Amino acid sequence: MNSVALLADISALFSVLLGLGYLVQRPRTVTHWFFFWGMTALALESFFTACSLHSITPETILRWQTAAGTVRVFLPAAWLVFSLSYSRGNYREFLARWRLVLLAALIVPVILLVGLDQGLYQSVQQIENTEDWVLSLTPVGKSLSLFFLVGILLVLTNLEKTFRTTVGTLRWRIKFVILGLSVIFGARLYVCSQALLYSRVIVSLADIESGALLIGCLLIAISYLRTGRLEVDVYPSHTFLYSSITLMLTGVYMLTVGTLAKIVIFLGGDTAFPLKAFFVLLGIVGLAVILLSDRVRQATQRFISRNFKRPLYDSRKVWSQFTEKTAHATDPASLCDATTKLISDTFNVLSATIWLVDETEKQIVFVASTALPSSQTARRIQTGSEAEPFLTHLRDHPFPFDLDETLGPWAAELRQTNPANFLKGGHRICVPIVATERPLGLLILGDRVRALPYSQEELDLLRCIGGHVGAGLLTIQLSKKLLEANEQEAFRAVSAFFAHDLKNAASTLSLMLQNLPLHFDDPEFRADVLRGISKTVDHMNHLISRLSVLRQKPELHTVPADLNDLVTSALARWKTTPEIRLETELQPLPAIQLDPEQIQNIVTNLLLNAHEAIGPRGQIRVQTARQNGWATLSVSDTGCGMSEEFLRHSLFRPFQTTKKGGTGIGMFQCKMIVEAHHGKIEVESQPGKGSTFHVRLPLPS
Repeated sequence: MNSVALLADISALFSVLLGLGYLVQRPRTVTHWFFFWGMTALALESFFTACSLHSITPETILRWQTAAGTVRVFLPAAWLVFSLSYSRGNYREFLARWRLVLLAALIVPVILLVGLDQGLYQSVQQIENTEDWVLSLTPVGKSLSLFFLVGILLVLTNLEKTFRTTVGTLRWRIKFVILGLSVIFGARLYVCSQALLYSRVIVSLADIESGALLIGCLLIAISYLRTGRLEVDVYPSHTFLYSSITLMLTGVYMLTVGTLAKIVIFLGGDTAFPLKAFFVLLGIVGLAVILLSDRVRQATQRFISRNFKRPLYDSRKVWSQFTEKTAHATDPASLCDATTKLISDTFNVLSATIWLVDETEKQIVFVASTALPSSQTARRIQTGSEAEPFLTHLRDHPFPFDLDETLGPWAAELRQTNPANFLKGGHRICVPIVATERPLGLLILGDRVRALPYSQEELDLLRCIGGHVGAGLLTIQLSKKLLEANEQEAFRAVSAFFAHDLKNAASTLSLMLQNLPLHFDDPEFRADVLRGISKTVDHMNHLISRLSVLRQKPELHTVPADLNDLVTSALARWKTTPEIRLETELQPLPAIQLDPEQIQNIVTNLLLNAHEAIGPRGQIRVQTARQNGWATLSVSDTGCGMSEEFLRHSLFRPFQTTKKGGTGIGMFQCKMIVEAHHGKIEVESQPGKGSTFHVRLPLPS
């Protein structure tokens, strides 16, 4: 027993040290805190178990095992939050969707422990001819064991989903963290299921949990030493993992391990059974490491190709997979994301990154990668005067080329922006994405497993893939333009219809107002009708003026004007409340050609949106500045913010709004006015943290 207790003490120490080590990382997030709390809870559980193993009387064993069991039932709550937030850039959405489950994970143990007040164990007995002890479970103990089992399954399923979302370098970074936690909770899954099968807890099985905790901590520490950080940013979908390997293995396990345990008991028991189970666990961990190794997979593939005269790549299979995975892509981001994952798996490349050309802004825009985190989606490379040589190079060299041997400032910046994660990862290869002799972007491949050089067959296949991606991107662009044209046509028809109908209604109401003097002697009737008619006419005229914006571009009457004066004038007309703090910071700006009325409409609209976003209290900040040839107006609020999905697809479209009773035309109108001034409007927003709108107007050269 003492060796098992020592193992439990060591694993508890490692667990709490690992939790503290993760907590010192900056900035601290929800993931950091719940990893620390989860590892601390595991350490406490292991420590209490060690205390029970040091005990020699049934009373002390029962007391320490009860303490360990009480800590154990709160593990699912902490680790569920961690599994939903770990390496997920959109973890807030998952936490919001799972809020009821998380609340239940915290409340159910309290109700069972405090409300029923039966305890976890009802008796303690020593196994005959051994030093081992057995604790019989109460109905509450069985319920909590079942609750713990379900919670562990949910944790493992969420971790599996995160692992499946990653590929390449991103998977390499989190692989050992996922594996370590799987070992820790897999062992607890085994011990908990044994307790449920036989309605009792065998104290000696603690060596399996303690050994698994120690192995898991070592694997997580290896991940930190390899990468310097424990997480990346990926964006898994909200679809439940129906084809979960975790659930499948759990089902097989419940059928087989329970049967084997029955056989052991039937044959008279085996005092070394826990130790054997521990070594089986070590073997499973080693096998998992081998199966997840990219080097082993690549070596196996090339061994089969070389010794069994099989081609290294089945072009038909590769092409069918590529077509199948990219056929449903409706935007460049999803197409590029699927492409990087397929190329990473096919060519054993850990780093596959796609940058697309933004010809209007003279920039190269980051879209998808298996090495760079998704939080860099707003990253851009300013090519500036090098834009034309860069585009010319892609146009004249539509075949893959070596980035590390390419000259030019743009190539140097690409090398700096796409760093190699491994010293022996080989040269980085660029695959131009070209369609109809028009360069659309480039695919950068780096960190190839074992730094194997690319054969001519592989380079030809990559060139074909680049052309296929280019054709897909061009199709998406043309489809988007066609869709926008159809939407605009539909909007024109709808606005014309509304304007016609509402004008007729307004005319009818005006006639009613004209006939009202006939009943002027009835004060009650007169007052009621006048109020209703006036309100209706005002409302309809407002809708007409807003909907008429969709029919044509705004007509500007520009004059030399000071943007600060227009902002000040708009603020003077805007009414606020004492609970809303309005801050202004207006820097000196030169006079530029503006339509004063339209610019003031933009300021008023942005202020109204900010006021509605923050509700009855909050802060609104209005700033002007001169930045890189632009006169910039910024309106910030501390309101509810907007989701990334709404920003990407709905913000500046008519009839798309998050406001109750809104028409969604205000921001569409602002965008049209700004673009008519040859400017641009940008937005930064996060749900729960507020929004900032930047209106940029060109300064005279």
